[in-house]
Amino acid sequence: MTVTGFFQTPTTSRYALRRVHVPKSLLTVPAPGPVGHDDLVLCDLLIDGGEVAEVAKAGTLDAALGPDLDESLVLPGMLDAHAHLDKGHIVYRARNATGDLTGAAAASGPDRTTRWAAEDVRRRLEFGIRTAYAKGVVAIRTHLDSLAPQPDITFPVLRELRAKWAGKVDLQPSTIVAIDVFLDERGPRLADMVADMGGNLGSGTKFMMPVSQLVPPEFDEAMENVFKLAEERGLDLDLHVDESSDPEARTLIRIARMAVKRGFKGRILAGHCCALALQTDEFIQETMDACKDAGIDIVSLPAVNMYLQARGNTRKTPHWRGVTLLHELKAHGLNVAIGGDNVRDPFYAYGDHDMLESFTQAVKIAHLDHPYGDWIAAATSIPAEIMQLGDRFGRIGRGRSADLIVLKARDYGEMLSRFQADRVVIRNGRAIDTTLPDYRELDDLVRVAVPA
Repeated sequence: MTVTGFFQTPTTSRYALRRVHVPKSLLTVPAPGPVGHDDLVLCDLLIDGGEVAEVAKAGTLDAALGPDLDESLVLPGMLDAHAHLDKGHIVYRARNATGDLTGAAAASGPDRTTRWAAEDVRRRLEFGIRTAYAKGVVAIRTHLDSLAPQPDITFPVLRELRAKWAGKVDLQPSTIVAIDVFLDERGPRLADMVADMGGNLGSGTKFMMPVSQLVPPEFDEAMENVFKLAEERGLDLDLHVDESSDPEARTLIRIARMAVKRGFKGRILAGHCCALALQTDEFIQETMDACKDAGIDIVSLPAVNMYLQARGNTRKTPHWRGVTLLHELKAHGLNVAIGGDNVRDPFYAYGDHDMLESFTQAVKIAHLDHPYGDWIAAATSIPAEIMQLGDRFGRIGRGRSADLIVLKARDYGEMLSRFQADRVVIRNGRAIDTTLPDYRELDDLVRVAVPA
């Protein structure tokens, strides 16, 4: 036995987790017993050779195989469909003076141009991966700042770390850049680079150049170019959309209609979509209809959106939460995922690449409770589907890899009430060391004087 958390995990390759709660919505096999409160099923899990060999009725597996965990909650490893690993941990040297998006951009741009050399990016990026791994995250889609010359620096680093962490954390790259990059020759070069890396083509819906209105006429031309470049290279799209507190930010519907008109065959993931919550009921309905027609998936970043949106120049309490319409989008039949987004950078001063904590915050911010239903899928099976990893991650069932998070909490209420610091993380059937990297490891990089 090995003590890795609140219980002793067997060191043999064949063992059982007995009398545990598993969400019915995340089982790939029929529930072996009655579905209890909040979609939870009490069962026994047999682990053998790194896989889940059996999902059995509670109390039927031999007690000699493993501990009775007294209804502890077991989840599959979690996935983050929207992160910014390359920005991580620069909060001290790139301070956001105003706490809003404008302040974040003003702080992060100069930091990138003066400090993001390969070694700086590598150490901060891997620190984030190590943290996520210890928390039980099995896959991350990370946006990489892609304004030249940064891709030539960051892309090789990500490629190297993706190979190093293969089998532990699946890393998917996506570009992030102002949309006017796709109005000139920079767009095709960037698309070629991300295609060579096997990544996703992404941009924001905002312009870097001065424009006369929130959604200028140039938007359609730039977005058409994004679609064309993706089509030519067989790329999926991952876009930062309408990350704004202005109800006139209405690019989501234009993107959806453009995708339908072009017959776009790839996947489209739209992140943020904050402004949708501020628009009229009629326009919301039109937008959701268009997204459904286009097959657009949505990823919401509740903690970061609430942090950034609706801040003013004076100390005033925001009148809205900055979060998109998760309930309505899901009810409309769209895939809705929860992501972690930024960590300890100008866009979000906090966070720890912990998708369990991101989900916990999302439940409280967006009222994903009473009942909890199957919202846990938004941090597990749905991002696995969006990232096209659904055959590997996000669910629990016979023949699936035993990539699990075992909590002392017996249900969602206990999970949401107390931080799960003593969680046990199991990868390929083996409990891993969940010791977190020390922030002090990055002191020489991030606790430095900011250039004048």
